[in-house]
Amino acid sequence: MTKRRKVSNPLALAVLASLRERPMHPYELAMVNRERGKHNSMPIKWGSLYTVVENLEKHGYIQATETVREGRRPERTVYAITESGQAELVDWLRELLGVPEKEYPRLVTGLSLAGVLPPDEVVALLRSRMDALRTRIATDQEKLDEISVTVPRLFLIETEYELALLRAELTWLDSLIEEIEAGTLPGMPLWHAFHTEGITPTQALEQYQ
Repeated sequence: MTKRRKVSNPLALAVLASLRERPMHPYELAMVNRERGKHNSMPIKWGSLYTVVENLEKHGYIQATETVREGRRPERTVYAITESGQAELVDWLRELLGVPEKEYPRLVTGLSLAGVLPPDEVVALLRSRMDALRTRIATDQEKLDEISVTVPRLFLIETEYELALLRAELTWLDSLIEEIEAGTLPGMPLWHAFHTEGITPTQALEQYQ
């Protein structure tokens, strides 16, 4: 079971990991994590950065070490990670890597209610999704191949994982469409009856049991 974090915003994890390298001010934290593409691997809202930093400081995970000024720019507070922040970072990462948690992807939601639409429309929509997936896979793989020339694989494994999931989804959708079109998907008579005979799902189930 996952823990209830004092600061649960995923951006806090990125902040702690960055400050583990060296003390930084919020603007630098945003710049470093943008450059590393962390917004591609976690739901980050950059507008909440200062709030996240304040909450981390409030709970003792980071502390202000100095205030600096560069040229005519406003003063910026530099933060460093504390011992409790180090412990929270390690514990949080161990949980993310070792404890599976139920997630709710948009596709799962759509599939759970797919019967609302007629089979032909669902097939058309899934084919459109597959076209988009193929384009994304090709683009992401090209970027990965390009970056892997200069960046160690250690720093790219999240992209590899995402690509593996996308390819698995593509394969599964292809199989599902094949079953729908062949009429071999268990429950197809119920699905057709719901849309052609004007009966409710409950009535369809009773009729075809």
